[in-house]
Amino acid sequence: MTNTKKGLSAETLYKLFIYVVLITLAVVIIVPVAWVFLASIKQNSEFYGNPWALPAGFYWQNFVDAWNAASMGSYMLNSVIVTALSLALLLVVALPAAYCLSRFHFRGRGFLNTCFMAGLFINVNYIVVPIFLMLRDGDAFLKKAVGSGFLLNNLFVLAVVYASTALPFTIYLLSGYFSTLPHDFEEAAYIDGATYSQAMVRIIFPMAQPSIITIILFNFLSFWNEYIISMTLMSSATGQKTLPVGLLNLMQAQQSSAEYGILYAGLVLVMLPTLILYMCVQKKLTQGMTVGGLKG
Repeated sequence: MTNTKKGLSAETLYKLFIYVVLITLAVVIIVPVAWVFLASIKQNSEFYGNPWALPAGFYWQNFVDAWNAASMGSYMLNSVIVTALSLALLLVVALPAAYCLSRFHFRGRGFLNTCFMAGLFINVNYIVVPIFLMLRDGDAFLKKAVGSGFLLNNLFVLAVVYASTALPFTIYLLSGYFSTLPHDFEEAAYIDGATYSQAMVRIIFPMAQPSIITIILFNFLSFWNEYIISMTLMSSATGQKTLPVGLLNLMQAQQSSAEYGILYAGLVLVMLPTLILYMCVQKKLTQGMTVGGLKG
């Protein structure tokens, strides 16, 4: 009886420790986010008092000024275009590639898998300068050949770079999920006269929907919040900067003029789409992260 009580006591203490850690982490994350949302609706004079005081009212003019005067609306449109193009290009390339690598055996398959695995260990921030130099030299060649270049300061080229740098992780995650799916459904489709592409699109992709949603969310967050590549490749395009670059410009401008409400309104504009997307696909995201480890 004594041993049982000790065992229950140890288990209770362990659960209590886990709850304390989880609550602490939640507070550390939630409090700063809530503070930014509250600061975004404060008037500028309220920042000179107690920083933890609740706002006196809802000052929505901060969002209007951030959207119009600080051009955050234009920056957000650019980010939406680049993120959508990047995800479309990524899915068009990664889905068939991951399907072939995980479901078929062919010469060179091991080498391709090794190359994609090696790409997981390369931080794109370390190779942004070679990418810039390659595009700059390409622009110089095009200017000599046809009179104008388009590789730099181009939203579509930026989307291609984003999609290319996300391929290793995306193919790795999708291949692992595809390999767990049973072959019975495909074989039945082949017997009914379906081609490989039809079986892929109509059978495998719907079954892999949780995993596809997971990689869309992860890459959306990566593309939406990316700063270094966008700042490097779009350095001369004043009207085509993405939201993180525009936010940095807003921070530098508003800190000098002490317009903190507009600054935090800009931060909310950056965070809000990611929070909304996460709330919409939270269940599918959890399912995609857990089901992939189960063998069919």
